Amino acid sequence: MDNQIRNDFVIKTSSILDEYKVCWTQKLGTGINGPVRSCIKKSSEERFALKIILDNPSSREEVRHHRRATGNKYIVTLYEVYANDVQFPTENEPKSRLLLVLELMDGGELFDRIRQQRGFTESRAVDYATQVAKAVYRCHSLNIAHRDLKPENLLLKDNSENSVVKLSDFGFAKYDDGNLMTPNYTPYYVAPQVLEAQQRQRTRDKDIISVATYTYDKSCDMWSLGVILYIMLCGYPPFYSETPSQKLSHQMRCRIMAGEYQFPKEEWSIISAEAKDAVKSLLMVEPTERMTIDQFLQHPWLNNPRNSDAQLHSPAIMLDKNMMEEAKQAHSEQLTNMRLPEKRVVLKSVLKSNNPIVRKRFRSRGCTLDNKSSEEEPPTKVSKNDHILTQLRDVIAYCILPPKVSKEEDLSQMVKKACQLVPSSKSLQDGLQLLNWNGEEFGDKVDKNKLAQLMRETIQQVNLDG
Repeated sequence: MDNQIRNDFVIKTSSILDEYKVCWTQKLGTGINGPVRSCIKKSSEERFALKIILDNPSSREEVRHHRRATGNKYIVTLYEVYANDVQFPTENEPKSRLLLVLELMDGGELFDRIRQQRGFTESRAVDYATQVAKAVYRCHSLNIAHRDLKPENLLLKDNSENSVVKLSDFGFAKYDDGNLMTPNYTPYYVAPQVLEAQQRQRTRDKDIISVATYTYDKSCDMWSLGVILYIMLCGYPPFYSETPSQKLSHQMRCRIMAGEYQFPKEEWSIISAEAKDAVKSLLMVEPTERMTIDQFLQHPWLNNPRNSDAQLHSPAIMLDKNMMEEAKQAHSEQLTNMRLPEKRVVLKSVLKSNNPIVRKRFRSRGCTLDNKSSEEEPPTKVSKNDHILTQLRDVIAYCILPPKVSKEEDLSQMVKKACQLVPSSKSLQDGLQLLNWNGEEFGDKVDKNKLAQLMRETIQQVNLDG
């Protein structure tokens, strides 16, 4: 195996113990592919973080991408890498591992810092968001998709008030040639096209039907950035599972793919219109409509000095241990094990649910789980255009992620309604005719992949027509 990562960086095969004292019992955390411990350089007594991972091609790729991104103020620095045989107490024999000597981040995770802050304002959120964006910009400028952008990977250098935020853990990073296919993600932060790539890969692996490979690119990082921004401003995620035991439910997938979320008045009434626009522009379902990192860095919200100094609710909400622990568990799952559930799941009635996020959503919509009305602002009126797009996206979600018990007549009713909402779309009518649609139902078993593609094209046309 070639030890050369790039011209100026070589994986050392000498023992790390020659140059460093490893604190084997001092565990700093756990990355995607392995534990993180503390180590001290013997020559300078300087402390570093040491990430230990199995030596394999994917680990070498992690090192390669992290090394390329190193050298930026907002990326955790990778200093040295050793290839050593290491045997842990539970193992019968040593295994070949890579030992990554990393910059030590003493300030902890970004969201832990926000949770502890008093007087956390939108202006402060702008500062944090700008730093995270600059880290993403570094990756994307190198054509690297990080693919695991989440709070646990956003670390502070030290405990000072103005500590720098840095991006860590390149375990899922890939060189983006426009053909990224492996669906890796964390539930609350996964972009719609990643879910669709997963579904298509799963279908292809089972040889159910021959389909074209569906790819996604760096825009999935921008979706994750939108979710992080949403949580930073209000304290809870825009997409959530109704059942704590199921981290990514069917309903949650459908909401992500349809881009369905709200700005509840209780937390969002004090947040600026520019911030909401930034979130909306990042959480666009269509990747081509989503802001790029260059566009986000130029957004008025990041460059407007008039951001509100009103105290946000997010720190207090993040202090809810039940809510945040549920999120932490979801984020910490092994991303490579995420697959669509094979077994049918019977959801508990929402009215009987004790999920704190569900309770909060009910309150924000003007009612409680006991169906008692509360004095809240009525829901925001949905425009006709939004209603059309939602219906078209529902058809896509049904085609890509059909419910376990699905009927052709259900799909026919959804398509019929979509046709009624877009009666002047000749391309939609012609496309449906090619799929043997007679105005009421499909003559033969419909090709759902082709139907989903037709609905995507119709969405693009609706957006163009305004």
